[in-house]
Amino acid sequence: MFDTLITEFDKGLRTLFAPAQSQRPRPDAGLDEAELSAEEKRHAIGLMRVNHCGEVCAQALYQGQALTARNPAAREALQHAAFEEVEHLAWTEQRIRELGGQPSLLGPLWYTGSLAIGVTAGLLGDKWNLGFLEETEHQVGAHLDSHLTALPAADAKSRAIVSQMRDDELRHADMAHEYGAARLPAPVKGLMKLTAKVMTVSSYRV
Repeated sequence: MFDTLITEFDKGLRTLFAPAQSQRPRPDAGLDEAELSAEEKRHAIGLMRVNHCGEVCAQALYQGQALTARNPAAREALQHAAFEEVEHLAWTEQRIRELGGQPSLLGPLWYTGSLAIGVTAGLLGDKWNLGFLEETEHQVGAHLDSHLTALPAADAKSRAIVSQMRDDELRHADMAHEYGAARLPAPVKGLMKLTAKVMTVSSYRV
């Protein structure tokens, strides 16, 4: 158990302070960098910063959920989702840097809160754990759809990254459903949306 905690602590440090690495080619590979106005670039940086912060939260959520999952199949599903989220983390961080920005300074705060939520979800039982995963991914998918509309039309590179992320998130939701996810009560879904909105507003700016 102690070794597991050390490993998970190391994962947290890497998520927050080390550049993430992707094993898949970036979705925007081969696309040319667009000429963006200063305002378009600022807006694209803000949106990609939100997406990067969301991936930091996802790492913490899945880390906490996997720690407390009882069923090996549920744990495997969470770990697989977390693996692809690392790639999203790398893509968004690299894109922010290319646009001339930096990731949100609030990452450590959101990571800590998300880890606590993930552990709590896991302690409630595997069907609720997976239900939380499914609902999280549905909400993230809708959020990414809105970003595809909001990103500058000329920024094909950011749009390609967000589009692939959206497809991955929805696949994670389907996977959770197949493993027996429970349907979350409406008040819980509402609270999740409110928390996501606070994160979105704060990380867009800082």
